[in-house]
Amino acid sequence: MEFFGALERTEINDVLETGILFRYNHEAQRNNIYKAREFEAEVAKLVGANYAHAVSSGSTAALCAMVAAGIGAGDEVIVPPFTYIATIEAVLMVGALPVFADIDDTLCLSADSIRRAITPRTKGVCLVHMCGQMADMGAIMAVINEHKLVLVEDAGQAMGASYKGVSTGLWGKTGAYSFDFFKIATAGEGGVMVTNDEQAYKHADSFSDHGHDHIGTNRGMEQHPILGFNYRISELHAAVGLVQTRRVPDIIQKNNAHKKQLMATLGAIPGVSFARIPDPDGDSATFLNLLLPDTESAGRVLAELNAAGVGGFNYWFTNMYHFINQWDHIKQMRTASALPIEKFGAPQDYNSLDLPGAQSVIGRLISFGIRASWTTDEVAALAENVGTAIRKAILIEA
Repeated sequence: MEFFGALERTEINDVLETGILFRYNHEAQRNNIYKAREFEAEVAKLVGANYAHAVSSGSTAALCAMVAAGIGAGDEVIVPPFTYIATIEAVLMVGALPVFADIDDTLCLSADSIRRAITPRTKGVCLVHMCGQMADMGAIMAVINEHKLVLVEDAGQAMGASYKGVSTGLWGKTGAYSFDFFKIATAGEGGVMVTNDEQAYKHADSFSDHGHDHIGTNRGMEQHPILGFNYRISELHAAVGLVQTRRVPDIIQKNNAHKKQLMATLGAIPGVSFARIPDPDGDSATFLNLLLPDTESAGRVLAELNAAGVGGFNYWFTNMYHFINQWDHIKQMRTASALPIEKFGAPQDYNSLDLPGAQSVIGRLISFGIRASWTTDEVAALAENVGTAIRKAILIEA
Protein backbone atom coordinates (compact mmCIF):
# COMPACT_ATOMS: atom_id res chain seq x y z
CA MET A 1 0.00 0.00 0.00
CA GLU A 2 1.70 3.19 -1.20
CA PHE A 3 -0.78 5.78 -0.03
CA PHE A 4 -2.75 5.45 3.19
CA GLY A 5 -3.97 8.37 5.25
CA ALA A 6 -6.84 10.38 6.63
CA LEU A 7 -9.30 9.45 3.88
CA GLU A 8 -8.99 5.72 4.55
CA ARG A 9 -9.20 6.27 8.30
CA THR A 10 -12.39 8.31 7.90
CA GLU A 11 -14.08 5.54 5.90
CA ILE A 12 -12.96 2.88 8.41
CA ASN A 13 -14.21 4.94 11.33
CA ASP A 14 -17.61 5.29 9.64
CA VAL A 15 -17.91 1.51 9.81
CA LEU A 16 -16.59 1.19 13.36
CA GLU A 17 -19.01 3.82 14.64
CA THR A 18 -21.97 1.81 13.37
CA GLY A 19 -20.60 -1.47 14.71
CA ILE A 20 -21.86 -3.23 11.56
CA LEU A 21 -18.92 -4.89 9.85
CA PHE A 22 -21.15 -7.27 7.84
CA ARG A 23 -21.94 -6.03 4.34
CA TYR A 24 -25.62 -7.04 4.26
CA ASN A 25 -28.79 -6.08 6.18
CA HIS A 26 -28.89 -4.55 9.71
CA GLU A 27 -30.44 -1.43 8.22
CA ALA A 28 -31.60 0.02 11.53
CA GLN A 29 -28.11 -0.01 13.06
CA ARG A 30 -25.88 0.96 10.16
CA ASN A 31 -27.01 4.59 9.68
CA ASN A 32 -27.09 4.13 5.90
CA ILE A 33 -23.41 3.16 5.85
CA TYR A 34 -22.84 0.61 3.07
CA LYS A 35 -19.15 0.66 2.20
CA ALA A 36 -19.23 -2.47 0.03
CA ARG A 37 -21.91 -0.90 -2.15
CA GLU A 38 -19.91 2.32 -2.44
CA PHE A 39 -16.77 0.36 -3.24
CA GLU A 40 -18.53 -1.54 -6.01
CA ALA A 41 -19.94 1.68 -7.47
CA GLU A 42 -16.50 3.30 -7.44
CA VAL A 43 -14.88 0.35 -9.25
CA ALA A 44 -17.70 0.26 -11.82
CA LYS A 45 -17.26 3.98 -12.41
CA LEU A 46 -13.47 3.70 -12.78
CA VAL A 47 -13.51 0.90 -15.36
CA GLY A 48 -16.83 1.63 -17.06
CA ALA A 49 -18.65 -1.54 -16.01
CA ASN A 50 -22.42 -1.88 -15.71
CA TYR A 51 -22.01 -4.12 -12.65
CA ALA A 52 -19.33 -4.74 -10.04
CA HIS A 53 -19.44 -7.17 -7.13
CA ALA A 54 -16.90 -7.09 -4.30
CA VAL A 55 -15.71 -10.30 -2.65
CA SER A 56 -13.08 -11.48 -0.20
CA SER A 57 -10.05 -11.69 -2.52
CA GLY A 58 -8.86 -11.48 -6.09
CA SER A 59 -8.79 -15.28 -6.11
CA THR A 60 -12.46 -15.52 -5.18
CA ALA A 61 -13.26 -12.79 -7.70
CA ALA A 62 -11.73 -15.01 -10.39
CA LEU A 63 -13.73 -17.98 -9.09
CA CYS A 64 -16.96 -15.96 -9.09
CA ALA A 65 -16.17 -14.75 -12.61
CA MET A 66 -15.88 -18.38 -13.74
CA VAL A 67 -19.17 -19.36 -12.15
CA ALA A 68 -21.00 -16.27 -13.40
CA ALA A 69 -19.76 -16.91 -16.94
CA GLY A 70 -21.24 -20.42 -16.90
CA ILE A 71 -17.96 -22.37 -16.71
CA GLY A 72 -18.52 -25.72 -15.00
CA ALA A 73 -17.73 -29.40 -14.63
CA GLY A 74 -15.94 -30.97 -17.57
CA ASP A 75 -15.53 -27.76 -19.55
CA GLU A 76 -12.13 -27.22 -21.07
CA VAL A 77 -10.79 -23.73 -20.35
CA ILE A 78 -7.70 -22.41 -22.09
CA VAL A 79 -5.30 -20.84 -19.58
CA PRO A 80 -1.80 -19.33 -19.59
CA PRO A 81 1.30 -20.87 -18.00
CA PHE A 82 2.30 -17.45 -16.63
CA THR A 83 -0.10 -16.16 -13.97
CA TYR A 84 -0.54 -16.36 -10.26
CA ILE A 85 -1.60 -19.90 -9.37
CA ALA A 86 -5.07 -18.69 -8.27
CA THR A 87 -6.17 -18.49 -11.91
CA ILE A 88 -5.60 -22.20 -12.42
CA GLU A 89 -7.07 -23.02 -9.02
CA ALA A 90 -10.27 -21.15 -9.93
CA VAL A 91 -10.68 -23.25 -13.09
CA LEU A 92 -10.21 -26.45 -11.10
CA MET A 93 -12.51 -25.36 -8.27
CA VAL A 94 -15.46 -25.00 -10.64
CA GLY A 95 -14.79 -28.49 -11.97
CA ALA A 96 -13.36 -27.33 -15.29
CA LEU A 97 -10.25 -28.67 -17.02
CA PRO A 98 -7.31 -26.33 -17.62
CA VAL A 99 -5.73 -26.47 -21.06
CA PHE A 100 -2.43 -24.60 -21.22
CA ALA A 101 -1.63 -22.48 -24.24
CA ASP A 102 1.44 -20.39 -24.96
CA ILE A 103 2.23 -16.74 -24.32
CA ASP A 104 4.08 -14.19 -26.42
CA ASP A 105 6.06 -11.04 -25.72
CA THR A 106 2.99 -9.33 -24.26
CA LEU A 107 3.41 -11.79 -21.31
CA CYS A 108 -0.17 -12.91 -22.06
CA LEU A 109 -1.83 -15.63 -24.10
CA SER A 110 -1.37 -15.16 -27.83
CA ALA A 111 -4.24 -15.41 -30.29
CA ASP A 112 -2.43 -18.12 -32.27
CA SER A 113 -1.83 -20.25 -29.18
CA ILE A 114 -5.48 -19.98 -28.19
CA ARG A 115 -6.55 -21.10 -31.65
CA ARG A 116 -4.21 -24.11 -31.54
CA ALA A 117 -5.51 -25.17 -28.12
CA ILE A 118 -9.19 -25.29 -29.10
CA THR A 119 -10.88 -28.70 -29.08
CA PRO A 120 -14.52 -29.79 -29.36
CA ARG A 121 -14.69 -29.64 -25.54
CA THR A 122 -13.41 -26.07 -25.23
CA LYS A 123 -15.93 -23.88 -23.42
CA GLY A 124 -13.89 -20.77 -22.84
CA VAL A 125 -10.67 -18.91 -22.26
CA CYS A 126 -9.39 -17.47 -19.00
CA LEU A 127 -7.21 -14.63 -20.22
CA VAL A 128 -4.78 -13.10 -17.73
CA HIS A 129 -3.51 -9.55 -18.21
CA MET A 130 -0.08 -9.85 -16.61
CA CYS A 131 2.18 -7.33 -14.91
CA GLY A 132 -0.03 -4.29 -15.40
CA GLN A 133 -0.23 -4.70 -19.18
CA MET A 134 -3.00 -5.85 -21.45
CA ALA A 135 -3.19 -8.76 -23.89
CA ASP A 136 -3.46 -8.20 -27.63
CA MET A 137 -7.24 -7.96 -27.49
CA GLY A 138 -7.85 -7.20 -31.16
CA ALA A 139 -6.33 -10.49 -32.32
CA ILE A 140 -7.68 -12.47 -29.35
CA MET A 141 -11.26 -11.28 -29.75
CA ALA A 142 -11.20 -12.35 -33.39
CA VAL A 143 -10.52 -15.93 -32.22
CA ILE A 144 -13.04 -15.72 -29.36
CA ASN A 145 -15.80 -14.52 -31.67
CA GLU A 146 -14.96 -16.91 -34.50
CA HIS A 147 -15.20 -19.95 -32.22
CA LYS A 148 -17.98 -18.55 -29.99
CA LEU A 149 -15.97 -19.06 -26.80
CA VAL A 150 -16.73 -17.67 -23.36
CA LEU A 151 -14.08 -15.19 -22.28
CA VAL A 152 -13.25 -14.67 -18.61
CA GLU A 153 -10.57 -12.07 -17.82
CA ASP A 154 -8.30 -12.23 -14.81
CA ALA A 155 -7.11 -8.63 -14.60
CA GLY A 156 -5.87 -8.97 -11.03
CA GLN A 157 -2.63 -7.15 -11.84
CA ALA A 158 -4.09 -4.82 -14.45
CA MET A 159 -6.98 -2.88 -12.97
CA GLY A 160 -6.96 0.52 -14.64
CA ALA A 161 -5.35 -0.79 -17.82
CA SER A 162 -7.28 -0.71 -21.09
CA TYR A 163 -7.10 -1.60 -24.75
CA LYS A 164 -8.47 0.87 -27.30
CA GLY A 165 -10.45 2.58 -24.55
CA VAL A 166 -12.08 -0.57 -23.12
CA SER A 167 -10.92 -1.60 -19.66
CA THR A 168 -9.28 -4.93 -19.02
CA GLY A 169 -11.95 -7.13 -17.48
CA LEU A 170 -14.74 -5.89 -19.77
CA TRP A 171 -13.87 -7.56 -23.07
CA GLY A 172 -15.32 -10.88 -21.98
CA LYS A 173 -18.46 -11.97 -20.20
CA THR A 174 -16.88 -11.46 -16.77
CA GLY A 175 -13.65 -10.09 -15.33
CA ALA A 176 -11.87 -10.01 -12.00
CA TYR A 177 -9.60 -7.57 -10.15
CA SER A 178 -7.47 -8.07 -7.07
CA PHE A 179 -7.15 -5.69 -4.13
CA ASP A 180 -4.56 -7.59 -2.14
CA PHE A 181 -1.64 -5.80 -0.52
CA PHE A 182 0.56 -5.80 -3.64
CA LYS A 183 -1.82 -4.38 -6.24
CA ILE A 184 -2.24 -0.89 -7.66
CA ALA A 185 -5.05 -0.33 -5.15
CA THR A 186 -5.47 -2.44 -2.07
CA ALA A 187 -7.98 -3.29 0.61
CA GLY A 188 -5.47 -5.53 2.38
CA GLU A 189 -7.49 -8.40 0.96
CA GLY A 190 -10.34 -8.12 -1.48
CA GLY A 191 -11.43 -8.55 -5.06
CA VAL A 192 -14.08 -7.32 -7.46
CA MET A 193 -15.84 -9.17 -10.27
CA VAL A 194 -17.09 -6.96 -13.10
CA THR A 195 -19.47 -7.58 -15.97
CA ASN A 196 -21.85 -5.85 -18.34
CA ASP A 197 -24.21 -8.84 -18.17
CA GLU A 198 -27.02 -8.50 -15.62
CA GLN A 199 -27.60 -12.23 -15.20
CA ALA A 200 -23.89 -12.89 -14.69
CA TYR A 201 -23.87 -10.22 -11.98
CA LYS A 202 -26.87 -11.78 -10.23
CA HIS A 203 -25.19 -15.19 -10.27
CA ALA A 204 -22.01 -13.77 -8.72
CA ASP A 205 -23.99 -11.80 -6.14
CA SER A 206 -25.81 -14.93 -4.99
CA PHE A 207 -22.98 -17.42 -5.40
CA SER A 208 -20.62 -15.42 -3.17
CA ASP A 209 -23.13 -15.42 -0.29
CA HIS A 210 -24.45 -18.99 0.03
CA GLY A 211 -26.97 -18.44 -2.77
CA HIS A 212 -28.91 -15.58 -1.13
CA ASP A 213 -30.92 -13.49 -3.58
CA HIS A 214 -30.54 -10.32 -1.46
CA ILE A 215 -34.12 -9.27 -2.07
CA GLY A 216 -35.78 -7.50 0.83
CA THR A 217 -34.36 -6.49 4.21
CA ASN A 218 -34.97 -9.67 6.22
CA ARG A 219 -32.02 -11.99 5.64
CA GLY A 220 -33.88 -14.93 7.16
CA MET A 221 -36.62 -14.62 4.55
CA GLU A 222 -34.39 -14.37 1.47
CA GLN A 223 -34.64 -17.00 -1.23
CA HIS A 224 -31.74 -19.09 -2.55
CA PRO A 225 -31.97 -19.35 -6.35
CA ILE A 226 -28.60 -21.14 -6.63
CA LEU A 227 -26.05 -22.94 -4.50
CA GLY A 228 -23.13 -20.88 -3.30
CA PHE A 229 -20.51 -20.42 -0.63
CA ASN A 230 -19.10 -17.62 1.52
CA TYR A 231 -16.83 -15.25 -0.38
CA ARG A 232 -18.15 -12.05 1.20
CA ILE A 233 -16.01 -8.96 1.68
CA SER A 234 -16.25 -7.16 5.03
CA GLU A 235 -17.26 -3.53 5.37
CA LEU A 236 -13.80 -2.72 6.79
CA HIS A 237 -11.98 -4.05 3.75
CA ALA A 238 -14.48 -2.36 1.45
CA ALA A 239 -13.97 0.97 3.23
CA VAL A 240 -10.26 0.88 2.44
CA GLY A 241 -10.83 -0.34 -1.12
CA LEU A 242 -13.27 2.50 -1.75
CA VAL A 243 -10.68 5.21 -1.12
CA GLN A 244 -7.90 3.27 -2.81
CA THR A 245 -9.96 2.97 -5.99
CA ARG A 246 -10.37 6.74 -6.08
CA ARG A 247 -6.59 7.06 -6.00
CA VAL A 248 -6.01 4.86 -9.07
CA PRO A 249 -6.09 7.54 -11.83
CA ASP A 250 -3.46 9.60 -10.04
CA ILE A 251 -1.33 6.50 -9.37
CA ILE A 252 -1.48 5.47 -13.04
CA GLN A 253 -0.44 8.94 -14.17
CA LYS A 254 2.59 8.92 -11.86
CA ASN A 255 3.47 5.32 -12.75
CA ASN A 256 3.52 6.11 -16.45
CA ALA A 257 5.80 9.09 -15.95
CA HIS A 258 8.25 6.95 -13.98
CA LYS A 259 8.08 4.11 -16.48
CA LYS A 260 8.82 6.41 -19.42
CA GLN A 261 11.84 7.77 -17.56
CA LEU A 262 13.15 4.27 -16.88
CA MET A 263 12.56 3.07 -20.44
CA ALA A 264 14.30 6.08 -21.93
CA THR A 265 17.46 5.28 -20.00
CA LEU A 266 17.47 1.49 -20.10
CA GLY A 267 16.23 1.22 -23.66
CA ALA A 268 19.49 2.76 -24.86
CA ILE A 269 21.50 -0.24 -23.61
CA PRO A 270 22.25 -2.80 -26.36
CA GLY A 271 20.61 -6.14 -25.67
CA VAL A 272 17.75 -4.69 -23.62
CA SER A 273 14.16 -4.74 -24.86
CA PHE A 274 10.77 -4.53 -23.18
CA ALA A 275 7.65 -6.64 -23.09
CA ARG A 276 5.30 -5.56 -25.86
CA ILE A 277 2.37 -3.39 -24.82
CA PRO A 278 -0.44 -3.69 -27.41
CA ASP A 279 -1.87 -0.29 -26.46
CA PRO A 280 0.69 1.92 -24.66
CA ASP A 281 -2.00 4.53 -23.96
CA GLY A 282 -3.81 1.94 -21.83
CA ASP A 283 -0.86 0.82 -19.72
CA SER A 284 -1.37 0.95 -15.95
CA ALA A 285 2.45 1.02 -15.72
CA THR A 286 2.58 -0.90 -12.46
CA PHE A 287 5.57 -2.89 -13.76
CA LEU A 288 8.60 -2.30 -15.93
CA ASN A 289 9.18 -5.57 -17.79
CA LEU A 290 12.69 -5.99 -19.20
CA LEU A 291 13.60 -8.70 -21.67
CA LEU A 292 17.28 -9.72 -21.78
CA PRO A 293 18.92 -11.53 -24.72
CA ASP A 294 18.67 -15.00 -23.16
CA THR A 295 18.05 -16.86 -19.91
CA GLU A 296 21.71 -17.06 -18.99
CA SER A 297 22.26 -13.32 -19.25
CA ALA A 298 19.04 -12.69 -17.32
CA GLY A 299 20.38 -14.88 -14.52
CA ARG A 300 23.64 -12.94 -14.44
CA VAL A 301 21.78 -9.62 -14.40
CA LEU A 302 19.59 -10.84 -11.55
CA ALA A 303 22.67 -11.85 -9.55
CA GLU A 304 24.20 -8.39 -10.08
CA LEU A 305 20.95 -6.72 -9.07
CA ASN A 306 20.71 -8.77 -5.89
CA ALA A 307 24.35 -8.08 -5.02
CA ALA A 308 23.70 -4.36 -5.40
CA GLY A 309 20.52 -4.56 -3.30
CA VAL A 310 18.38 -3.40 -6.21
CA GLY A 311 16.11 -6.43 -6.55
CA GLY A 312 13.83 -7.24 -9.45
CA PHE A 313 11.45 -10.14 -10.11
CA ASN A 314 12.44 -13.12 -12.22
CA TYR A 315 9.94 -15.95 -12.44
CA TRP A 316 12.39 -18.49 -13.85
CA PHE A 317 15.03 -18.54 -11.10
CA THR A 318 12.71 -17.69 -8.19
CA ASN A 319 9.85 -19.84 -6.93
CA MET A 320 7.14 -17.17 -6.88
CA TYR A 321 4.24 -19.44 -7.94
CA HIS A 322 3.58 -17.41 -11.05
CA PHE A 323 5.04 -19.78 -13.65
CA ILE A 324 4.22 -23.34 -14.64
CA ASN A 325 7.80 -24.52 -14.03
CA GLN A 326 7.09 -24.20 -10.30
CA TRP A 327 3.68 -25.92 -10.36
CA ASP A 328 4.56 -29.53 -9.60
CA HIS A 329 1.44 -29.87 -7.45
CA ILE A 330 -0.67 -28.89 -10.47
CA LYS A 331 1.19 -31.15 -12.88
CA GLN A 332 0.73 -34.09 -10.52
CA MET A 333 -2.77 -33.05 -9.36
CA ARG A 334 -1.89 -33.31 -5.69
CA THR A 335 -5.23 -32.42 -4.10
CA ALA A 336 -6.67 -32.64 -0.61
CA SER A 337 -9.74 -34.37 -2.03
CA ALA A 338 -10.79 -35.62 -5.45
CA LEU A 339 -11.62 -33.02 -8.09
CA PRO A 340 -13.78 -33.54 -11.20
CA ILE A 341 -10.63 -33.59 -13.34
CA GLU A 342 -10.01 -37.11 -12.00
CA LYS A 343 -13.35 -38.19 -13.44
CA PHE A 344 -13.02 -36.49 -16.81
CA GLY A 345 -9.28 -36.95 -17.19
CA ALA A 346 -6.66 -34.29 -17.78
CA PRO A 347 -6.92 -32.89 -21.34
CA GLN A 348 -3.12 -32.62 -21.53
CA ASP A 349 -0.06 -34.28 -20.09
CA TYR A 350 0.86 -31.42 -17.78
CA ASN A 351 4.35 -32.82 -17.25
CA SER A 352 5.34 -32.59 -20.92
CA LEU A 353 3.77 -29.44 -22.28
CA ASP A 354 5.27 -27.80 -25.36
CA LEU A 355 5.28 -24.08 -24.55
CA PRO A 356 8.37 -22.61 -26.22
CA GLY A 357 7.12 -19.04 -26.10
CA ALA A 358 6.63 -19.12 -22.34
CA GLN A 359 9.97 -20.83 -21.72
CA SER A 360 11.78 -18.25 -23.83
CA VAL A 361 10.00 -15.12 -22.61
CA ILE A 362 9.93 -15.93 -18.90
CA GLY A 363 13.54 -17.05 -18.91
CA ARG A 364 14.57 -13.62 -20.23
CA LEU A 365 12.16 -11.52 -18.14
CA ILE A 366 13.06 -9.30 -15.20
CA SER A 367 10.26 -7.16 -13.78
CA PHE A 368 10.37 -4.16 -11.49
CA GLY A 369 7.37 -2.94 -9.56
CA ILE A 370 6.86 0.78 -10.16
CA ARG A 371 5.85 2.97 -7.23
CA ALA A 372 3.91 6.18 -7.72
CA SER A 373 5.53 7.58 -4.57
CA TRP A 374 9.02 7.65 -6.10
CA THR A 375 10.73 10.98 -6.76
CA THR A 376 12.36 11.78 -10.09
CA ASP A 377 15.75 11.39 -8.43
CA GLU A 378 14.82 7.95 -7.09
CA VAL A 379 13.75 6.84 -10.57
CA ALA A 380 17.03 8.12 -12.02
CA ALA A 381 19.01 6.26 -9.36
CA LEU A 382 17.13 3.03 -10.09
CA ALA A 383 17.76 3.39 -13.81
CA GLU A 384 21.46 3.94 -13.18
CA ASN A 385 21.75 0.95 -10.82
CA VAL A 386 19.85 -1.37 -13.16
CA GLY A 387 21.85 -0.17 -16.14
CA THR A 388 25.12 -0.80 -14.31
CA ALA A 389 24.04 -4.31 -13.39
CA ILE A 390 23.05 -5.10 -16.97
CA ARG A 391 26.33 -3.82 -18.39
CA LYS A 392 28.34 -5.84 -15.90
CA ALA A 393 26.32 -8.99 -16.49
CA ILE A 394 26.30 -9.02 -20.25
CA LEU A 395 29.80 -7.57 -20.60
CA ILE A 396 28.86 -4.32 -22.27
CA GLU A 397 31.18 -1.47 -21.46
CA ALA A 398 29.51 1.67 -20.11
